[in-house]
Amino acid sequence: MLSSGLRIWIALLGAISGVIHLIVLNVRLMSMGFNIDVPFTLNGIGFLTLSALALWRPSFLRGWESLYRWAFIGFTAITIVAWTILGDKADILGWATTVLEVVLLVLLVMDGRRRSVA
Repeated sequence: MLSSGLRIWIALLGAISGVIHLIVLNVRLMSMGFNIDVPFTLNGIGFLTLSALALWRPSFLRGWESLYRWAFIGFTAITIVAWTILGDKADILGWATTVLEVVLLVLLVMDGRRRSVA
């Protein structure tokens, strides 16, 4: 897979996860009478920011692509572990989002390996 294609998939999966955390889960909670959840909101903002950086490579990040990738990998892994510990295992959206995030992790690792060989 070409680098640009891989980056597009990374950005797309990260953005989907970001929208789920930022909007879908907060709307679901508010419909049940709860307030906006700060961890979901911050997680969504984090995914959307890291996804934007996957496509838009600002000049101040030149030479730091590996650090950015590791940050995205760590952020995604922490999200998966948090859901594994705290999440509702009966919720199909939680499982679907976790599968999406595992695929995102695989793509990020593939991108890192491809870049280290090149």
